[in-house]
Amino acid sequence: MDELKASGKPFDISKWQVMEAWEKVRANKGAPGVDAVSIAEFEKDLQGNLYKIWNRMSSGCYFPPPVRLVEIPKAQGGVRTLGVPTVGDRVAQTVVALVLERKVEPIFHSDSYGYRPGRGAIDAVGTCRVRCWKYDWVIDLDIKVFFDSVPWNLMLRAVGSVCDLPWVLLYVKRWLSAPLQEADDTLRERTMGTPQGSAVSPVLANLFMHFAFDMWLTRSFPHVSFERYADDAVIHCRSLTEARVMLSALEERMSGVGLQLHPDKTRIVYCKDGNRKGSFEQEGFTFLGFDFRERTVDGRTGLFRSFSPAASVAALKRMGKVVRSWRLHRWVQGEARDLADWINPVVRGWMQYYGAYNKSALFPLLKRINAYMVRWLRGKYRRLRRSWSATMRAWWDAVERAPRFFSHWAWVDEPARVW
Repeated sequence: MDELKASGKPFDISKWQVMEAWEKVRANKGAPGVDAVSIAEFEKDLQGNLYKIWNRMSSGCYFPPPVRLVEIPKAQGGVRTLGVPTVGDRVAQTVVALVLERKVEPIFHSDSYGYRPGRGAIDAVGTCRVRCWKYDWVIDLDIKVFFDSVPWNLMLRAVGSVCDLPWVLLYVKRWLSAPLQEADDTLRERTMGTPQGSAVSPVLANLFMHFAFDMWLTRSFPHVSFERYADDAVIHCRSLTEARVMLSALEERMSGVGLQLHPDKTRIVYCKDGNRKGSFEQEGFTFLGFDFRERTVDGRTGLFRSFSPAASVAALKRMGKVVRSWRLHRWVQGEARDLADWINPVVRGWMQYYGAYNKSALFPLLKRINAYMVRWLRGKYRRLRRSWSATMRAWWDAVERAPRFFSHWAWVDEPARVW
């Protein structure tokens, strides 16, 4: 890895680019691919492995191995197909992804939030929240199996329009056509789509939707606002008539670029609140894990009815399932510090994301964690059950001196009520 540039190679790829890509792959962690080589194993011969990737990529002879197929059950039924590349292939993909990101970031629409530096899902939810107060109607958009349906010819045309490096187009083409390897080692050939889970897929998906959706919407309906996170989008309309016209045009556009709107999940929604009269068959939608609907909120002038987001019912069920899987009441060998180190990172992540808007929706879940902790105490100090009340009070008195010992106590600090 001593040389910085490719010497006598057809493609000018810096070794520093490969090293930068490796650092990103290592930070993201991830499971092994079809070769069963983990991050740690890859790192044992890091210089040799990275040199091999650089040498093959700069020579034009890098061919990606098959992608390991993983099927994840969806909450609403069916499965989501994920592709897990090898660690080495993730490094190679990240080299290309970083080049593409630098070229496309300046041209991306300001209302595109997915997989972009300095913005994320919470920003999209916050913008959507404000616009739902301004506009009465919403199109809740869902593209049917987006990552499995993207046409390769249009994808390659999109890449070629923003990047003139021939090696970028060459390797994108090879990754698109890399087969999926199933659990029984059977190879599944592909003719469209890009595997969800690969390192280069996010920027490719964003680039495709930039041309297929963002720019089309800006040209055809310049007055319309939207928020898009990858293939998940919300469009704001001023009237039901406008929403119907927009939905019809959108269906035609998606069909023209090889995609299809999900017939059951794409809906027109009325953003009903305390000031908006009348009713409609759909008065709520889910966007990025938040349920948007009319609810009572506490504002500067007191309680009022607002069309606002809060953690979705589906998200709360998923988090509750995780909490139950911990089986805290059975984990009596560890101490309180061990318990905190185990659950705090997870709970803190939930609070930071789902607590961004109407955090009270999380309170029942956090109180349930306290209830499990009480059961943990009962099991751990079973021999003290005769003086149980005094023991409990002493324990909670001690932890009240460290109210941030468990992350969720910042919001739910009522342990005594649980027991």
